[in-house]
Amino acid sequence: MSVKKSLKYIVLLLILVLGYVVYSQYPRLNILSGYSAKNMSSSVFVAGRDADFTDETDNNFAPVHIADDEVNYDGKFVETSVYGLMKRKAIYREGLGSVLVTDGFDESQTFLKPRRIRRMYDTIMSFPYYGSEDQVDTLFSNVNYKTLTEVVDNAFDSVKKTRAVLVIYKDQIIAEKYGEGFDKDSKILGWSMTKSITSTLYGVLQKQGKLDVNDKAPIASWQNDDRSEITINNLLQMNSGLEWSENYDKISDATKMLFLAEDMGKVQENKKLSGKPNELWNYSSGTTNLLSNILRSYFDTHQAYLDFWYAELIDKIGMHSMLVETDLSGNYVGSSYGWATPRDWAKLGLLYLHKGNWNGTQIFDESWVEYATAPTNTSDGRYGAQIWLNAGGYYPDAPRELYSFNGYQGQRVFIIPSKDLVIVRMGLAGGDYFDFNNFLKEVIPTIN
Repeated sequence: MSVKKSLKYIVLLLILVLGYVVYSQYPRLNILSGYSAKNMSSSVFVAGRDADFTDETDNNFAPVHIADDEVNYDGKFVETSVYGLMKRKAIYREGLGSVLVTDGFDESQTFLKPRRIRRMYDTIMSFPYYGSEDQVDTLFSNVNYKTLTEVVDNAFDSVKKTRAVLVIYKDQIIAEKYGEGFDKDSKILGWSMTKSITSTLYGVLQKQGKLDVNDKAPIASWQNDDRSEITINNLLQMNSGLEWSENYDKISDATKMLFLAEDMGKVQENKKLSGKPNELWNYSSGTTNLLSNILRSYFDTHQAYLDFWYAELIDKIGMHSMLVETDLSGNYVGSSYGWATPRDWAKLGLLYLHKGNWNGTQIFDESWVEYATAPTNTSDGRYGAQIWLNAGGYYPDAPRELYSFNGYQGQRVFIIPSKDLVIVRMGLAGGDYFDFNNFLKEVIPTIN
């Protein structure tokens, strides 16, 4: 066989292989390019990071790395495709963050946005009440600063991919370190830590007497079937019995919701029961976005709903860097899309540590902490009301009282009440890449 003919066969084989790959993976390309476009747009326009940096760090893992992003800085949007296929577009809207748009979407329309509250003195107040300026140094005789510094330093390497660690003892920062390209003013995506924000808002509304978590979920489409028995509590504890698949390695309910749906809460609302309420714990980002939609029903106007998240919680405790992004329907993506500095994420932990009291103002009732950190039935002591628990000893070398706000890629805010500790770790790797049990095992003994 001639060299020329051999090359033809090789080229033909490559075309066939490429064709098969494209055909078999085509449905995934929509989600893949959507992930890349959304993440790039938020990183650039919400967090203020460089596009090349984002491409080399946040979007560099397989198969997302094969997507090609084009950032339009003047128009504030990102267009993405995979080998020219399945083009997706994410636009940035002031106050609402970035969102993937669908065909026929009118980008010229105006949008309501939340009205933020920032008092003049917030800019000069030290962390944590109410601002984020550096504190006056406080040295505790019972803290082994040398060992603590070594432990924190060990949390940073190319494998662990840590971006920030913050250790707060008695409201004072006793250790703080950031990875290259990050500092105390860097906004970082909390992913599912945002679920704990959503849950907390129910605590705020309950304190205001506007709801009881034991109320039946106020969803009209459920009133004529068995779903009418689902309570807000069931949804908060993720044991509603509703169908849901939370898998980010393939096309699932979660990935279709985040990267295809215009109204993310509707995806879970339209699911049928796969079990009975209070008998089946099933982690579901769809449930949290449904909770966000339900929150909307407690307000007469959409503006009031948008303002409530900030006026009654986020800005009220000085989390001024935070931005929670909305979906195309205008509702907050309460499952996943909260951006804030590590110091501001820590403030949510401090609010819980102080049982809802923030500098003399009671944001939610003290009893809310007890409720939110009580183990959900069938969760094996791992989950409360949108908060992760250590009641079942998941971290064997940490106190069982520990609870935390958790997010994808190893975002964590740990609260340990008896130690007066809040510990924040943010990065791009969790699971097998970052040993949280060992990290906690080394940090906690440094405070005697």
